[in-house]
Amino acid sequence: MALNRQQLVELARATAKASLNPSASFAFGEKNLTFTALNDTFRDELNGLAKTYRDYENNKNLIFELIEVGLDEVLPPRVMEAYGQFADVRTFAQGDKPVFTVRITEASRKRAKSFVTRVGLAGRYEVFKLDGRSLEVPTSAFGGAAQIGLEEFLDGRITMSDVYDIVLEGMDEVVYKEIANALATLATSQDISQHNKYTNNTFNEQEMDRLIATADAYGRATIYCTFEFATHMIPVDRWASNEMKQQRWDVGYYTQYKGHNVVILPQSFEDTTNAVKVIDPSLAYILPTGSEKPVKVAFEGQTLVREVPFKGNEDWSQEIQTYRKLGVALFNVNPGTCVYKISGLSTSNATGSWVKPVNG
Repeated sequence: MALNRQQLVELARATAKASLNPSASFAFGEKNLTFTALNDTFRDELNGLAKTYRDYENNKNLIFELIEVGLDEVLPPRVMEAYGQFADVRTFAQGDKPVFTVRITEASRKRAKSFVTRVGLAGRYEVFKLDGRSLEVPTSAFGGAAQIGLEEFLDGRITMSDVYDIVLEGMDEVVYKEIANALATLATSQDISQHNKYTNNTFNEQEMDRLIATADAYGRATIYCTFEFATHMIPVDRWASNEMKQQRWDVGYYTQYKGHNVVILPQSFEDTTNAVKVIDPSLAYILPTGSEKPVKVAFEGQTLVREVPFKGNEDWSQEIQTYRKLGVALFNVNPGTCVYKISGLSTSNATGSWVKPVNG
C-alpha cells in the first residue's frame, strides 16, 4: 500500500534518526524496524516517487520536502556526534538570534579577558565583543548542489536516494570545513599568550609536557589532534608497558598521553584528488576539560531544497540545490588554551612517485 504524505514525512524522519544509531530499532507506524529496513523502505519510496521523469515532475515538491526533513533531522546531531567534545552545537528557529550562554570559570575570570572570533566566508575573521555572559554567533547562508543527468536518471544509474546521500555528505563537509577554519585560528590568535604556543619540526616531549601543565592549571587538559599528529607523540625514552605497546599497534597511537585523553579529529580532503587535507595535521590543541567549549556551531532555520536548470543543459540535466543558515565561532574564556605545532607535518598529501612492486 502506497504511503501518504504524512507517512512519508514520518518515514523520512525515522530513517534520519536511525542513521545516527544503526544498531537500534525505531518505531514506524505500528512496527519497530531496524535502520536497514527503514533505509530500504525510504529508498524504495523515494525512488518510487521518481520512477519516471513525469513521476519526478509531478512529485518533486514532495521529494524535496522529504530531503529537507531528513537533513534537518540528521545534520545537527551528526555534527554533535563528531565534534561534541569541543564544540557546542545548537539549532535556532528562523529569525531567532543564535545566542549561547557562556560559562566562565573562576580561574579565567580572575586571570584573563575573553575573546571571540567569528569565522566568516573565505577565511575573513572579525572580532566581536562579549556582552555579559552571552555570545551571539552570526549565521551565513551555505549551500550545496547535486547534478542529475536526464539520461542517467531514466536509465536508473542515478536515483533520488543517491541525490539525498550526496547532499547530506556535502552539507556535512561544509560544517566540517568551517570548524576546521575556526580551530586553525587558535594557532595564530594574538589573544593566546605566546607562552601557550610552541612550534618545532619534530615532537618535543618536554615542551608538550610544559603546555599540558599550563592547561592543567585551569582544568584537566584534553589533547585534540589528527591521527597523523598523535602517531608522533612518543616519549623520548620510548618506555612503554606491553599493554601500551599493544594498544599503539592496534590503534596506531596512545589514546592517553601521561594521563591525558587524546581525542582524534576526523580528517578529510578538499576534493577527491586527496591532495590537500582539511584539518591541518601539524596542530594539536591542548584544552582544559570542564572549561567552556571553544567552538560554537549555530544552525538557524530549516534546510531548503530546490531545483534549477543546470547551466548549458541541452541534455535536460538538472541541479538540486540546498540552502542552510549556519554560523561557526571560536570562543575562549580560558588562558589555559595551548597549541603545539609540528611544522614538519603539512596539509599537503603529496608523496614520492609510485613505483610498481617487483614480484619475488
